[in-house]
Amino acid sequence: MSVNLEEYFNHYKQKLDENLIHAIEELPAPKSLKDAMKYSLKAGGKRIRPLLLFASIHAYGKDPEMGMATACALEMIHTYSLIHDDLPSMDDDDLRRGRPTNHKVYGEALAILAGDGLLTYGFELIANDENLNDADKVWLIQLLAKNAGPVGMVGGQVADIEAENKELTIKELEYIHHHKTGKLLSFGVLAGAKIAGANANELKLFEEFSQHLGLAFQISDDILDVIGDEKVIGKPVGSDDGKAKSTYPALLTLDGANEQLSYHTEQAKAALNLTNQNTDLLYYLTDLIADRNN
Repeated sequence: MSVNLEEYFNHYKQKLDENLIHAIEELPAPKSLKDAMKYSLKAGGKRIRPLLLFASIHAYGKDPEMGMATACALEMIHTYSLIHDDLPSMDDDDLRRGRPTNHKVYGEALAILAGDGLLTYGFELIANDENLNDADKVWLIQLLAKNAGPVGMVGGQVADIEAENKELTIKELEYIHHHKTGKLLSFGVLAGAKIAGANANELKLFEEFSQHLGLAFQISDDILDVIGDEKVIGKPVGSDDGKAKSTYPALLTLDGANEQLSYHTEQAKAALNLTNQNTDLLYYLTDLIADRNN
């Protein structure tokens, strides 16, 4: 395609960052709460989930900014989950993306409430989006609530906690990652396609793509926890091993994990091919996820 892919994504990532902070600053809420919410949003990261949303809209030749409010909602809910994950009662992490975690800066109580604020405000953003019709708002809010909730991300987090100090099967590990990580990735892909006007059959193909992509993302994460550069990934390597968690390299060896990464990457691309849409940007993000170093 004619556009510079890196510049394209950097442009929308910058637009997203601006919209995220503006959305928080305009709230008539306590300054301390807004500061804590903005702190974790400003930590940055790859913004993979909203970029997948923008790329799905682009596949239909539509303006990605149609999905800006939904993209902000998705990133807010992802960020809330990270704030809560880092708490002493959960993963007990001191660093996130190379910076002190939210509770290390603002204390546990405000960190919890900042996460709560991001979670609930995200749904408000979709409900107030004047670019969406009411039927699409209901569809998006329902899917986001489902994918972030007890049968989605939260359920995956519980399964992950209960799996500590246990040796899992690959199927059990896939369940955890499909829900804990994959469900929000899947929402980004499906939300963008829905906003752009995808039909039911196309949505099924994008869902298949996103399921393989979610597993590829987590396998890559597990591999980085073994061989990654702590300065690049922004947290200590080997942290999963120290918490007695099952990982793809632990169950399959590093070579086996890399084979699974290649398999799910190729299956994701195969599903994209069947959509008959302009999926160059989604291809690019798939390779970015498979080959990432942080």
